[in-house]
Parts: sequence; C-alpha cells; structure tokens
Amino acid sequence: MTSLVRHLTFDCQDAYAQGTFWAQVLGGKLSDEDFPGDPEALVEAEGMTLLFVTVPDGKTVKNRVHVDLQPQDRTRDEEVERLLALGATLVADHRVPDGRGWQTLADPEGNEFCVERSLSERGE
Repeated sequence: MTSLVRHLTFDCQDAYAQGTFWAQVLGGKLSDEDFPGDPEALVEAEGMTLLFVTVPDGKTVKNRVHVDLQPQDRTRDEEVERLLALGATLVADHRVPDGRGWQTLADPEGNEFCVERSLSERGE
C-alpha cells in the first residue's frame, strides 16, 4: 500500500493572510471554516490543497521545498506582474535570452517559489 500527499503544509506567522495570498495566486479558495486570527488556513485549488499553520518562529533560511508555478492563461512575465501586484517580491531572475528559464519570487512571509513558462511559451 502507498500514501498520497494530502496537503502541502507551510509554517507561517499569519495563516489567514498567507492563505488569502495563495488562494489568489492559485485561483482557489480558503475553507469556509477559516477566519482571521485562526491558527490554520486551508486553501483548496485545482489539483492541490495547501495548509498554512501559524508557528511562533519566523523563517530564517531558504526553503528546502518550494512550489513551481506554470501560468495557464497568460505568459510567465504577465503572471509575475500579477503576483507582484498581489504582494510577492522578486528574489531572482533566471530567464535567459532565448526565453527559457524562470523567475524566483517570495510570498509575503518570504517563502520562495518559482514561475516557469506557460505551455504556450514552451510550444506545447
């Protein structure tokens, strides 16, 4: 018998705020049971569920695991602009002149994630 991944869980300072940010990023929604000040927030989006859990300590080093996003209905650069407007920050730009590569961003609490090219940009 095998296991499946039920949630991808993030420790954070403000579960509701992080959940709100990631629900907007993924076009998902916060659980109807989550409210500001709750110690946990569950985001349900197509193909994945993210759980944010409030912990007392802040982030101090680079993530060992991170999310790679692939835009569905816009280019990588358009998606990066949308995410920056939502509160993400640019950490590093790994784009190369031929269009390949990715951009690394951080969510409002500093957790890194990457934005890759869309399927159409890959010619798929």
